[in-house]
Amino acid sequence: MKKDKTMHELAKEFPHKTYRELELYRDADRQQEAQEIPLTESQQKQEELEPIGDSLGACITAGMKRDKAATYLQVMKRRAQEAEGELSILKGIETNRVKEAQTRCDHLQNELDRVKKENNDLFNRIADSLEVNESHQKLNGKLQERLTELEEENKKMHAKLDERIDSMRKSGM
Repeated sequence: MKKDKTMHELAKEFPHKTYRELELYRDADRQQEAQEIPLTESQQKQEELEPIGDSLGACITAGMKRDKAATYLQVMKRRAQEAEGELSILKGIETNRVKEAQTRCDHLQNELDRVKKENNDLFNRIADSLEVNESHQKLNGKLQERLTELEEENKKMHAKLDERIDSMRKSGM
């Protein structure tokens, strides 16, 4: 009896074939091997009374294996289709999540840009206000100096005027 090759060995031997093609190759090889198994005496007698399997005289277990393999293949196909459907749904959900996240990211970026612009405008207003404040302080300082000068001049003039008035009063006027 020959040793069945594993899928790995088949993949090495036929690197250009897909996994599905390798499965079909392996199953065909197994079915051919099952067809070559001779019938037992009791199976031959039963075959004379009532034919079993196909007309080639295949072993009952080979037919059962073939039916089991076909059923298994159908189940696997159905599972693969369900998995593909679920994968498609998950991809759709993930795509929507990515789009929502991108929209939120864009919204937050726009909000950040707006706040940065507003912040920059406020800094500019503060800088302008500080400049105006500085010029007002300089002007106020000059005005204070002038006011002090005028008050001193006023005192001097007041003192001279008082002197004149006193001198006029002494002179009799």
